[in-house]
Amino acid sequence: MKNEIILWILRIVAALILLQTLYFKFSGAEESIYIFTALGIEPYGRIGSGIAELIVAILILIPKTTWIGAMVGCAIMGGAILSHVFVLGLVVKDDGGLLFCLAVITLLCCLGLLYFNKNKLFNLLN
Repeated sequence: MKNEIILWILRIVAALILLQTLYFKFSGAEESIYIFTALGIEPYGRIGSGIAELIVAILILIPKTTWIGAMVGCAIMGGAILSHVFVLGLVVKDDGGLLFCLAVITLLCCLGLLYFNKNKLFNLLN
């Protein structure tokens, strides 16, 4: 029971962070355009990452597919964190590092979800 509560907290936190950024990506918010222009992948990277994050959020919220969403979420957030570290900087457009922190929190939630679903990962490898 306790693990189930932790699982749902991790699912909801990761999904909410992923979903709340979609508005900015799909509406072409100034910050999103700046980020993806700096990465050299505007507009396709912005829209493509938004679609991928929407799919990941849905997969994370469905218990049978949580582990798939968490795996892809780790990859996406790993890319976001590396983009911040090597290209964008930890602070983007005076956000105080908020986007970087949200990426780290989402990555940690996805890693936690993978830990709790490790049996499904091991079954995949066997």
